[in-house]
This record gives sequence, C-alpha cells and structure tokens, in this order.
Amino acid sequence: MPGVADDRSGAAHRIGGPSRPHSQAPSTAQASWEHRQPDGLYGVFELAVTMLDGRPADEILQLALGAVPRLVGCRPEGGFVLRDGRFELEAAPGAELLGGRAPRDLSETADQLTALHGRDGEIGFREGGWGWAVGLRCGGALLGYLVVSAREPPPDDARFLAYALAQPTGAALFNADARRRDREYARQLFRAIEEREAANARLTALVAELEGQRNVHEVLARSSLADEGEDGIARAVYELTGLPTCVEDRFGNLLSWAGPGLAEAGGKPDPVVRRQIVQAAMRALAPVRHGGRLIGLARHHGEVLGTIALIDPTAKAGRAEEFTLGHACTTLALELAHRRSLAETELRMRRELMDDLLTGADEDGACARAEAVGHDLHGPQYVVVVQWQGRVADDRFITSVARAAQGMGLRSLLARRSEMAVLVVQGEPRDTGLYEAVAEELGSRQGVVGIGGLCEVTADIPHSFDMAVRALNVRRQSEPAYGTTTYEELGLYRILARGNDSKDVDNFVREWLGPLLNYDEAHGTDLVLTLAQYFDHGGNYDETAQALAVHRSTLRYRLQRIREVSGRRLDDVDNRFHLQVATRIWKVSGLAL
Repeated sequence: MPGVADDRSGAAHRIGGPSRPHSQAPSTAQASWEHRQPDGLYGVFELAVTMLDGRPADEILQLALGAVPRLVGCRPEGGFVLRDGRFELEAAPGAELLGGRAPRDLSETADQLTALHGRDGEIGFREGGWGWAVGLRCGGALLGYLVVSAREPPPDDARFLAYALAQPTGAALFNADARRRDREYARQLFRAIEEREAANARLTALVAELEGQRNVHEVLARSSLADEGEDGIARAVYELTGLPTCVEDRFGNLLSWAGPGLAEAGGKPDPVVRRQIVQAAMRALAPVRHGGRLIGLARHHGEVLGTIALIDPTAKAGRAEEFTLGHACTTLALELAHRRSLAETELRMRRELMDDLLTGADEDGACARAEAVGHDLHGPQYVVVVQWQGRVADDRFITSVARAAQGMGLRSLLARRSEMAVLVVQGEPRDTGLYEAVAEELGSRQGVVGIGGLCEVTADIPHSFDMAVRALNVRRQSEPAYGTTTYEELGLYRILARGNDSKDVDNFVREWLGPLLNYDEAHGTDLVLTLAQYFDHGGNYDETAQALAVHRSTLRYRLQRIREVSGRRLDDVDNRFHLQVATRIWKVSGLAL
C-alpha cells in the first residue's frame, strides 16, 4: 500500500514529531511496534470488512471510534460528517470507551474543523490536552473527520494506524452515503410511480365521470329537443339514475312521475314543511335529503319554479346522481321559465283585449281576438274584480291572480284597471275559491273579490264590470271586510250603491243624517260612524262598543248625543229604519255631504 505509506510519512511530519533517522538503531519500543504492526493492520482489515457490509454512517463511525483505543492508543472524541457545508457530530463514544471519564465539550469543534479547510490538523479542547482531526476521505473528497485526543502526541506508529483506520472508514462512509442516495432515489422513484398510478387512476375516474356527465347532458338535451316537458325530464332522470323521479311545481303539486312507487307517493306536502325544505335547499345551494328523498330546486334568476326529487330511502345516491339531479333541475328551470314567458306574453295580449271589452270598444272583433288567446266569448260571461289591501295592482299582483285563476281551472281574460285586477270569466264563479287561491298566492287574506252580473253578449261586459265594482265596494264597507261578494247578493245595496249618481239619494241622506254630519265636521266627532256600527251590530251594546273600541258608557253617551243632535228617537220603528238606510248609503257611497 504505497499510498498508505505516503500518508503515514506525511502525517508523521504534520503531527509535529521528527521521524526517526534510518541510520538510528531501533529502540525496544520500536521493536515492540514492529512486532505488533501486522496485528494492527490485520485488525484494520477486519474492521474494514465489517464497515463495508452495508452499515449506516453512525454505526461505521461507532466502529471506528471503538477501534481507536485498541489500535491507536488514543481517546476517541467523536465522528463528524460533512453535510451541506457544515460539520455535524454523527457519533460520540460511549462511556465504556471513555473509561469513566467525562466526555469533552465539542461545541466549538465543528468551527475548528471548518477552519482546517479540508486538511488534517491539530484542534483544541476547553479542557486542554492534545487533539487531532483525521480526515475521512474517499476518491479525494472529504466526507468528515475522526477526532481523537491524548495527553501528548502519540508516536509515529500510532499515527500510522490512525490514518490506516481513516481510509476504510472514509470508504465505508462513501458507500453508506451512496446506499443512502440509492435508497432515497428508490423511494422517490417508488413515490413517483405511486403518484403516477394515482394520477392515472384519478384521470381514469375523471374521464369516466366526464363521460357520465356527457351522457347526462345528451339524454336531457334529447328530452328538451323532443319538447317532452316535465314527463320527458322525469323519464330521463329515472333512466340515468335508476331511482324513481318526482317532478313538482313550486307549490308541491305533482307534475310528473317516472318509475315505480307512485301509488305510495302520498298527496301534496304540507305547505309549511315544503317551505322549510325549499329554504334549506336554497341555503345549502345543493340538493337536500328529506323523508327518503333527495330534492333539488329548479331556480331561474333566484326564483324557485319547481322541484325534482329522487325517491331514495336507502340513501344510495352519490355524486353522479347529484350531478344528474342538478342538471335536470337546470333543464326544468329553463322549461318552466320559457313556459312562464309565453304565458306572460299571452297575458299581455289578454290585457289589451280586456281594455277594449271593458270600454265597449271593438265589439265586432272581440270574439276573434279572444279566440286567438284561447278564450271563447260566446256564451255566458261574468266580470270579476280583485283588490287586496296594501297591494298595488302591478304585474306581480296580476300574475298572482292569473296563477290563482288558472289553478282553479277558470277560463278567463285578465287585465289591470283602477288598482284592481279584472277578469272576464267563462261561466259563473259562484264559490269563494278564487279568493282563497289569491290569498294563498299573496300570503294575505286582506282582500276582496267582487262578481258582477251575467253577460250574454260582449256589450254587457262594461255594465257587469260596474256591478262587480259595486259588489267589491259594499264588501269593503261590511263586516267582515274581506272575502267574496256577488252583485246578486247585494239586495238593497244594489240600489244604495248607486247613491253617487242620484240626487234624491243625496237629499235623503242629508235629511236624516245632515245634523249629525254637520256636528261631526264641526266638532271632530264620529256620531255617524257610531250610529252605523250600532245598526250593523243589531243594537247590541257590547258588540258595538267592541267594534268602536270604546267603553259602554262612552257608547251610551254618544247615542244620547245622537238623539239630541238629530232630534230623533232611536226606539221609533220608522226613525230606526230610515236612519239605518241612510247610514248604509253613507257607508257604501262614502258621502261627505
């Protein structure tokens, strides 16, 4: 090993002791070393074989540190490795190697090793003593240092074995680092393979999902192009999901059903419960589960037009079914919005026709125009007026009335006139169904529906409209002030309601209520209103006082003032009749007189 001999010779000079001249006779100690040197080198060889059997860096350095006392006769202090330009303590001797002595403070050793700039050299310790850093190299590259110490510099033979020990240690460290890099590369390669396989799996799943979504789009698009409406949408969703499908309008009315289970579906849901379900779905911005159903909303510009529900009691619907449901809801929303748009266009045409009918214009062409919008003016017709407290007769109100009439199956024309909705209805709408339907649409019962007389020809429609308005006005002045009133039900009011157009009626009211009206105007009292309420409640003190929100004693006082101001006794039959008729005319006509 000429390289080792060269290192050893150089090391002897670097450590500081002059080498023994070749002419000098060997001493007894030197003779002893020459006898032990082969044993030391054989020990280094055995140690090298052990180091190179695939051990990690820390175990290799522990083996080197353990051999230092036996081979070199020095105290091992630590094994340092070079990582990222910094020397780090990788292995330290155990207590058995230190012989019970305390380990040295190596906190400044890394900086001293850096200051050597890759050379071997002497280092110091806070505790004192001699220290030497032996470089651990392989292929000319510095991998670390083996740090040893002694009371004084060791002889050349010990230093030779120290460098002999450093060579296989460096080689073993190089191999250990190579193995570490190989393992890290293998781990990275394996991780890359796993990531590639996972990416391929995700890509495969994504392709399958996109293929499924494309199929959903195609199936629903075919249904839409075929103009199959709600039935086509329901069948498409059932075909795609395999789950029974229910399509309902905004009120919960069944529009279509596909798949089994219709007989067990039950009736229309409770309005309160349905409203809660719709609100929950709007908050979640996704389908919601309720009662074994997965329910999605068909919304257009934020307004709920209907719902689609998958009948899924076992909750097996997943992402694919939710996507199908969401796409179907979009299709249904477009279908219902288009249908509403057509309906609103037709409604405007109906309003224009209604304006002409109510004013008596275009009698000759009215029937043809009505037929164009799907209404038959031949046969009996009735005019119906609708007015709601606190509601302006705008497009939203008119649309609500139209939906209510359509929901009842009434064939009608609809228009807006004088802050009320006006309908020309085919046939006689006798019951209160329209009032109830409008109340549900608007969420309020504070409204009035007035129904006019029979129209046998279109020329009768303006007169029937006047009758319906009178019926509505009478109802508003009655108790209760909300509900439905027909012109035929007015009785005496049919005459009284004409009060605004009759001078005799005005004179009659002035004759019987004039003093009371003058007194109310002068003193800011309500004697006429008190008298009207008294008659409306059949002369019952308690009911009249409650209606006026006054005490019984206050009511007695007012009735006494009425007798005094009017000069008429209320217990007289004729006086009572005429005063009651006069108060009714005053209420219906709204006369100030």
